[in-house]
Formats: sequence, C-alpha cells, structure tokens
Amino acid sequence: MTMEGSYPMKETILLIEDERAIADTVVYALEREGFQAVWSQTGADGLQQLEERQPVLLILDIGLPDGNGLDLCRTIRQSSQLPIIFLSARNEELDRILGLELGGDDYVTKPFSPRELVARVRSVLRRHRHIGENTPVNEPPGNATLGPFAHDTEEMRIYIGDTALELSLHEYRLLALLLGRPKKVFTRNEILDLAWEEPAMITDRTVDAHIKSIRKKIRQVDRSLDPIRTVRGVGYALELDLDSNG
Repeated sequence: MTMEGSYPMKETILLIEDERAIADTVVYALEREGFQAVWSQTGADGLQQLEERQPVLLILDIGLPDGNGLDLCRTIRQSSQLPIIFLSARNEELDRILGLELGGDDYVTKPFSPRELVARVRSVLRRHRHIGENTPVNEPPGNATLGPFAHDTEEMRIYIGDTALELSLHEYRLLALLLGRPKKVFTRNEILDLAWEEPAMITDRTVDAHIKSIRKKIRQVDRSLDPIRTVRGVGYALELDLDSNG
C-alpha cells in the first residue's frame, strides 16, 4: 500500500556481477522498465544486499572475484526460494543443467541482449506469482495425502510428515504432477508440457536434473524414501506402497 499522492514502490532486482560495463547496461535496462536495480560486485556484498534489500529476484553471475556463483546459489537455497537467473560466459549444456539443478530459474549466456534479459526477468517473476493459476491439470485439488506425502495446494507446499520440502518452482510443479497420478509413467515431453510454461525453451536433460534434485531433497528428509522410478528411455513415475503409512 502506498501513501496518498505517492508512487507505487518499485520492485527491487539484485544484480551480482563483477564487470562494471555489463552491470551498467543491465541496471539501465532494468530501471528503464520500472524496476529498482541494486548492483553488487562481489558475492559477499551481494549476500549483504540480499538481506538488507529483500529483492524479488536475483541476477547472478557465475564467475565472481570472491567465489563461484553456483556456490553462492547453494548458500542462498539453504534458506530462500528467491527466483535466480544465472549469467555466464559459458554456454555448455552441463553448466546450464548444473545451474538449474542447484535451483536456478533461468540461465542466460554472455553476450546477451539487455531487452531479452528483462523479458526473462518478467517471465520468471510471472511464473512465481501465478503458480497457483498454472498448476498441472493432474494435480489433486485442495489438500491431499498420498503415502508419506501431504500436499497443500493453497500454500503450494509438499510435506513429508511435518517437514516441508524446500522445492523450487519447477521442482514443486514436477513433484505435484507425479503425486497427481501415482504409478503413471510420464514421458519427459509430457512433464515439459505440464510443468513448464515454455517447454520449447527447455531440454530433456533439464527434467532429469530436476528429478535428481527432488530425489536429493526427499532423502534429506527421509533417507529410506526413494519413490520416483526411472523408466529408462521413457520418463518417470511415482511408486508408493499406498497400503502402508509410507
């Protein structure tokens, strides 16, 4: 809410990027589109700005003078699901997959168009805000319990017992899809169509990376639980003993 006669508060985007020329271009492009841009040259300062400014999204360079952006993402993901877009001079598929596996929402390679970057910022923010409107068609309505899982669709959270899984946007949507149709084998293309808004921009390897991350997060809560079955050459299914308590 804003005071009478005042302007709406601008959304803050944090940019962690060590190259001033790139930072100046990105900051200008963001502010021209109505965002408030905050620039940090190092990971350490970026973490401090993250705490103080509470941005709605982070644009994170992978190559930083005081560390690696991927490691910084790991640190942030321990306590936050803030949307993250990686910037990198490397365009290798494995780098993209690793970035997404660590919880990144998008990956942009240098050189890039500032207008395209801003468009991706808006796209990622839109996905995070409207996740409730775009949940997979197979997702169970309301609260649902399936084996050890409890799914609260209003809060968009999936629990194992009393512990909520710390899932990124697409990890949540993917697991919700599998929970909605247990034992059904979803092909990778079906997963892309149902769990991503822009499947043409994503590869099959991205699905595999997200599955790997979901499995890891499930095991962090319950080491004995491994419910996602790989159907080699096809896709994935959720396998649970529904006659037991998990």
